[in-house]
Amino acid sequence: MVSENLLSSSKRSPTTPKFCNSFTTRIFSDVAGDITIVVDGESFLLHKFPLVSRSGKIRKMVADAKDSNISKLELCSLPGGPHTFELAMKFCYGMNFEITAANVAHLRCAAEYLEMTEDYREENLISRTETYLNEFVVQSLEKSVEVLSTCELLPPIAELVEIPNRCIEAISINACKEQLVSGLSHLDCNGESTELKSNCLEWWVEDLSVLRIDYYQRVICAMGTAGVRQDSIVASLMHYAQMSLNGIEKCQIWNPARMKPSPSMEENHQSIIVETLVSLMPTDKSSSIPLSFLFGMLRMAIMLDAAIACRLELERRIAFRLEMVLLDDLLIPSVRSGDSLFDVDTVHRILVNFLQRVEEEEEEENEDCGYESEGIGSPGHGSLLKVGRLIDSYLSEIAPDPYLNLQKFIAMIEILPDYARVIDDGLYRAIDIYLKAHPMLSEHECKKLCKLIDCQKLSQEACNHAAQNDRLPVQMTVQVLYSEQLRLKNALSGGSGDGFLSQRISSGIPSAAMSPRDNYASLRRENRELKLEISRMRVRLSELEKEQMYMKQGMIDKSGNGKTFFTSLSKGIGRIGIFSGPGGGRQQKSGRKSRASEGKTGRSRRHSLS
Repeated sequence: MVSENLLSSSKRSPTTPKFCNSFTTRIFSDVAGDITIVVDGESFLLHKFPLVSRSGKIRKMVADAKDSNISKLELCSLPGGPHTFELAMKFCYGMNFEITAANVAHLRCAAEYLEMTEDYREENLISRTETYLNEFVVQSLEKSVEVLSTCELLPPIAELVEIPNRCIEAISINACKEQLVSGLSHLDCNGESTELKSNCLEWWVEDLSVLRIDYYQRVICAMGTAGVRQDSIVASLMHYAQMSLNGIEKCQIWNPARMKPSPSMEENHQSIIVETLVSLMPTDKSSSIPLSFLFGMLRMAIMLDAAIACRLELERRIAFRLEMVLLDDLLIPSVRSGDSLFDVDTVHRILVNFLQRVEEEEEEENEDCGYESEGIGSPGHGSLLKVGRLIDSYLSEIAPDPYLNLQKFIAMIEILPDYARVIDDGLYRAIDIYLKAHPMLSEHECKKLCKLIDCQKLSQEACNHAAQNDRLPVQMTVQVLYSEQLRLKNALSGGSGDGFLSQRISSGIPSAAMSPRDNYASLRRENRELKLEISRMRVRLSELEKEQMYMKQGMIDKSGNGKTFFTSLSKGIGRIGIFSGPGGGRQQKSGRKSRASEGKTGRSRRHSLS
């Protein structure tokens, strides 16, 4: 059995060699040296006998020399350099020193280079370093990581003696052991507190962050094969990214010179880190990678101009849970000069991936049920409605950008299907903000943009605002007024519809000339439209109830100051914040410049529709 301080210092006899600091290092100062070894420009004055008795390489070099009295040799590319050679020479002279995790890899490679095998002396340096590796390093996760990190500066001979492979295997095995001992294999951290989950996942995460990215990649792959929990691997990826990429986004994200013709070596290295971390993300759908981390990596990938495959993979992962995304996450700054302030193209691709996923889920559901679904009422429809509201809010945020191209803005609107929006208030609001921020649009462009609004899907408040909106084309105002007239007519007559529903029903009668397949498709369309009308009717019923409440309140609070009831009610409705959220406005996001308040309602100018 070998102790950890296998070659620790001990009392030196009177004849023990001493060290002298001079131009030529004299290891055995009591007897004149007979050979000088030069390692990376540093000379060591030594003695042939102790060296040739343990080093096969030096023995061969002395034997092959033409001059039998050779007095100088040069060792090129010795692993570890002069410092490691000095330790190896101490071993040759029988001097005691300590083998540690910091020097064992260098000593093992130097011993291999110097051919210090058992053929020349028993318990030679190769044997001693192997004993330390097997008995101390591979038994400890911390020591394995430390030894592996020291291999980064060693030549390929380290791979030849398989030090990295043994350390990587030891790390993965010890990680599994620690996981079992701590009970992670049976503890569901998702059901526990955040503090407990953090404590469960931080026992080896920090240790791995010191590794070079290629070694780290090999370790994570080995851990996945060995059966380490996916959430532990995700925690490690997040910590490694934080340690390796921290501060880069703050330094470069709004730098005008961020897009250089040729990226620097540091930027290339950071790009490799991002691409590698993305490739290491678990593919199991049950593994939950925080969306904030995915968006952070996506921003980094865009800024560092990472590989297209890397960015597409991140966009695909985000699209898989797009209904859970926050608005701030989608506001990705654009890095191209002369482009819009926000990266609209990336969000558009994410939305395309999301719609493809919804379509695939519907097809799988149809195959399981044996019939086709009309989309509405299916599990994916709820997600689609959430995404529809999210995209409308996103459009309102990017609409004030004076550099936002009209075609990109329209493309973001058109990509969502009609049934993704029950009402078009959010869409109307975004278009109105865009028209206000882009007054130079031609009449044709304004008409093209406003055609995307379905007047039948606007609420009472939105219609009231649109009827007085000078920025809208005349045709749009006429459509809104006509829609309001139909709504008022049906409300006064006590009808339950607005005329539009009856038109849809009457147009839905299948023709006898149609094929059965066409009839089925027509019925599917009409069924979808009917369900949309039911949703709209529920919204309008709620609005009528609110109006009735306002009328009753107005009759009770009617004052004697000469104002009529209808005048008071009209001004009261006019003070209602159109499209405002609870509390009279949407809370400003951190990091944004605050806008001046407008009116007594305190609404943001960005959200103003007047």
